[in-house]
Amino acid sequence: MGTDTGLEGVVAASTRLSHVDGERGELIIVGYSLAELAAHATFEETTWLLWHGRLPASFELDAFRAELAEKRALSETTLSLLRDCARAKLDAMDALRMAAGTISLTADDAVTIAAAIPTIVATFWRYRDGLEPIAPRPDLSHAANYLYMLTGREPAAERTRGLETYLNTVIDHGLNASTFTCRVITSTGSDLVSAIVGAIGALKGPLHGGAPGPALEMVFEIGDASRAEPILRRKIESGERLMGFGHRVYKVRDPRADVLATAAERLFTRGGDMALYRLARDVEGVALRLLEEYKPGRRLQTNVEFYTALLLHGLGLDVPLFTPTFAIGRVSGWIGHALEQRAANRLIRPSSAYVGPRDLRWTPLTSRVR
Repeated sequence: MGTDTGLEGVVAASTRLSHVDGERGELIIVGYSLAELAAHATFEETTWLLWHGRLPASFELDAFRAELAEKRALSETTLSLLRDCARAKLDAMDALRMAAGTISLTADDAVTIAAAIPTIVATFWRYRDGLEPIAPRPDLSHAANYLYMLTGREPAAERTRGLETYLNTVIDHGLNASTFTCRVITSTGSDLVSAIVGAIGALKGPLHGGAPGPALEMVFEIGDASRAEPILRRKIESGERLMGFGHRVYKVRDPRADVLATAAERLFTRGGDMALYRLARDVEGVALRLLEEYKPGRRLQTNVEFYTALLLHGLGLDVPLFTPTFAIGRVSGWIGHALEQRAANRLIRPSSAYVGPRDLRWTPLTSRVR
């Protein structure tokens, strides 16, 4: 194997947390299929599952919910930093990366980190819009409280379930770039907050966590199902990538896309307006047909980005909130991997293949000619 493959196919860790089978379109979270977890579990249950290797008993879940709720508040230092980030008009992921580091002023434990991340995102977003932050409510679930802190309105049950399904869907996904970053930092013996800040930095990159917005923009650009084929043909023929289709790992349909498509249908149906959902399904159908026509055998199927965009839009979230909201779900997976790495740690220190020059001779500065 060559040295320029981005470590594709290299096994870098053993894990009991999640398994991704790209050929079969399968995602397993601690023994459970993603579809089963997403349909039934609360986000708190899925987080507990990743951290403890089993689903919680009722009394354990109650205690865990209470502990999460107790640790949602931010320090004055964090609030001040978020105000400064908003004044500077920073990207939401930059604000999250900076503010996450301040969590270690008060704690460095898993529950505090998971509890604080939604508060950081919602607080920054309120400051960005010129509004005061809304204090978290201890009586609301993790998902419901996030929506409440963004708007000041207690969300309806179907909206909470829609977000909860999304957070469950993205909570963990094998040894992706941000999770690998988290494990590498943990393997050095560094603290948990540092590992999470590093993971956020990796997720910020557009090749990892930044593509759901363009997938939605493409649907809006098309606007009507009758325009889908000519617009998509033009995009493909000009070499433009169709956002929301194709995945580095999955060679069949991304199983997360099915889960989120179902959640989006339920959300839009109960909201009483199915027009955007129907348009998205029409666009998806045309895109898949044209991709097979223009790129036969490439197996470019719908990925998680396509229905992420539709679902989060249906929940009223603006596009710049999409990746930070992804982080709210994925942080539980990052922490699970950090805890697993700590339990049987060995410094992650891969080798590299040197391909540079050899046998060069030192030349004094006065003799160097360009």
